Amino acid sequence: MPIGEAVARSLVTAASLAPSLHNAQPWRFRLLADDTTLQLWADLDRVVPHADPEGRGLHLGCGAAICNLRVAAAHAELLPEVRLLPEPAEPRLLADVVFRRLPAGAPEPSEAAGLAALYPAIRARRTSRHPFLPDRIPEEELRALTEAARIEGAELIHPDAWHTATVLELLQDAEGRDGTDPARGRELERWTRTGAEAGSAVDGVPEYAFGPRERDGRTVVRDFAGRAPVPGRPEVDFESTPRLALLGTDGDRPFDWLRAGEALERVLLVATDRGLATSLSSQTLEWDELRWTTRDPMSPVSHIQMVIRLGYGPESPPTPRRPVGDILEVGRPLPPGP
Repeated sequence: MPIGEAVARSLVTAASLAPSLHNAQPWRFRLLADDTTLQLWADLDRVVPHADPEGRGLHLGCGAAICNLRVAAAHAELLPEVRLLPEPAEPRLLADVVFRRLPAGAPEPSEAAGLAALYPAIRARRTSRHPFLPDRIPEEELRALTEAARIEGAELIHPDAWHTATVLELLQDAEGRDGTDPARGRELERWTRTGAEAGSAVDGVPEYAFGPRERDGRTVVRDFAGRAPVPGRPEVDFESTPRLALLGTDGDRPFDWLRAGEALERVLLVATDRGLATSLSSQTLEWDELRWTTRDPMSPVSHIQMVIRLGYGPESPPTPRRPVGDILEVGRPLPPGP
């Protein structure tokens, strides 16, 4: 059914609130002339080549955007049919989403109802770079997050104390490597917004979202300030043993990355809906030799796609987003890619 430009703009606005590596927002959308199909294209001008040379992070972010698109569609009483990587000869085209409306009087499918209930969490979701409270997360909440990942074809692993300690050590190792890699340092700086630029940014991570610096130098979350001082930024103690969850998949190809991104965002939305704060740590997954050792050798899950920190903490400010007019094209062909 035709959805119209106004509905398309609303759907794409929700999709664009997904998390992405360095908040690069590597997506573009196109409403086709049939007015029933939205396409999602990778924006190759927004790749992060040193931290994400294979494009895994780009696909995760775009997969998260697809999840938001599906949630927003369910909220609008639309039924989306998603085809991932529909044109093998065009790898930039990540998804076709065809919409139809629920027939009058027909009951809403349970899956659509479950997605629609998550719609308020799209705007409420934040990446929290603040310390979390020591409060224990009830098992019921953890089971809900695990089920959210399973619905989307992924697994959410809750590591034991030994495995958590290993992951934390690997994060420290990754941060140390990043800090001595000039190319990665310049890349991070490209997506960091400080001073007057922070107030007008439409992408990247502005200084008001850095959060405090960890007092003991350990790094639970990526520090976008690096070694640069930020006026008024406090130093605080973070939780000594953060509650981590590892999102994993059996496969490790672009299709699997997109599905993992959908699973990641569904986990984050369910966590937000249940009052949990979250942050993402991909540093250890950006080095091949560290990524492999992040997995639990006793687990059947072969590939870890994201490390998620869970807890209860203060609300964080949102990071900026590009105007929808910059990422949605209506009735215009895409320019040729590189």
